[in-house]
Amino acid sequence: MSSPAARQPLLTEGPIARTLLMFALPILGSTALQSLNASVNVVWIGHYLGESALSAISNASIIVFLLLTAVFGVSMASTILVGQSLGARNMVEAKRVVGTGVSFFVALSMLVALLGYFNTSWMLRQLGTPVDALPFAVPYLRTIFIAMPAMYFYNFVMMTLRGAGDARTPLMFMAMSVVLDIALNPLFIFGVGPIPAMGTAGSATATLISQSVALVALLTTLYARKHFLCLTREELIYLKPDMTILRALVFKGLPMGLQMMVISTSGMLMMRLVNGYGSQTVAAYGAATQLWTYVQMPAMAIGAAVSSMAAQNVGARLWDRVDRIAKVGVAYNFLLSGSLIALIYLFNRGALNLFLPGDGEALALAQHLNMIAVWSFMFFGVTFVLFGVVRSTGAVWPPLIILTISMWLIRPPFALSLMPSMGSDAIWWSFPLGSLAAMLMAMSYYRWGGWRKARMLAAPVAKGPEKLPMEVAEAVE
Repeated sequence: MSSPAARQPLLTEGPIARTLLMFALPILGSTALQSLNASVNVVWIGHYLGESALSAISNASIIVFLLLTAVFGVSMASTILVGQSLGARNMVEAKRVVGTGVSFFVALSMLVALLGYFNTSWMLRQLGTPVDALPFAVPYLRTIFIAMPAMYFYNFVMMTLRGAGDARTPLMFMAMSVVLDIALNPLFIFGVGPIPAMGTAGSATATLISQSVALVALLTTLYARKHFLCLTREELIYLKPDMTILRALVFKGLPMGLQMMVISTSGMLMMRLVNGYGSQTVAAYGAATQLWTYVQMPAMAIGAAVSSMAAQNVGARLWDRVDRIAKVGVAYNFLLSGSLIALIYLFNRGALNLFLPGDGEALALAQHLNMIAVWSFMFFGVTFVLFGVVRSTGAVWPPLIILTISMWLIRPPFALSLMPSMGSDAIWWSFPLGSLAAMLMAMSYYRWGGWRKARMLAAPVAKGPEKLPMEVAEAVE
């Protein structure tokens, strides 16, 4: 029998409420750590390298976000495929998914790194990066492109582990990466001993080193534990891409990645509308959105956990359990997101005062818009939990369509049509309206849509001996 460290519980067994909570909390922790890491890096650059350097990082981060978003869907597709395979107790299919995913991500990341490195200046100019920020942005982004293979592959491994029911190992190595990144940032930015001062490129170098070290440590640990998804020498044949799986990764992953694009581009449009009301309103909105980032974290974590858990149960054809997972996920959303929202209402001024001076007009504006909009993230949470369930079968287009309708065809037109009479309040009220519309559409599709008949794979994958490792089959905690 394998060592206890190698054992992973199946998400098709055990009490749903406890299993889902224990699975979602590490995902929430990983998300919070990523946000903390980004915030600390911005503090170092903004406080010590100046406004031009901060502007450079802001512009470069947009490109990095788009590149990472582009593969988010493919990683999510691998999570679902691995989960369905393990739920169906088909280890061969799970390893084929891993092998095809490894080959795809290695090839894609190398291509992105090469093209990005040699076209960094062009991309930044196309984005309209201020001239004074370019000397800071170019070396930063070029170093990030060197780090891209490690970042892509690291993300793929973590998402695959979640599909296998393990969210704690990704959290552990995410913590390692974040601690290392935070510690290395000042060393490479300002220089120490033989390390030269590298400025913004030093921040990117810290990311390169921390991601690479965490990836190597993660892979070493998985092989030392003899993790059941690690490919042995005899199984390296699975690195040859299976075209059925590859098509599923790309064509099912693309709509899931586009969901993040819809959210980000809609946010850019709303920012443009807010800009028309002057710097005080922009500052108020910026402070509120800092809080909203944390309010959304529980819903995003629960949605990701629900998707992995439901995928295993879809593979096992346990439909009653899938429905219960959806209900428990929605309940947890109300509990966790609702608690954060309640805290914001109780300490609205104090929370916003972390980002805004206490005697300015912006603070009053931020309090006002928070009172109007922040409660609507309860609707957002319900939507993402239901999206997590339906996409676990392979129904990936309806969530994208619902998001597009609510965030582009409802929210902006409402704000634009009522801004002449309501002013900026029309923008704030568009958030509850768009979130409510998305939730109602998601609930309708969950209740009456054909998501239960959807499939991730267009054709069955060739099977070998189906043996599920004892550490999985026994579901030992």
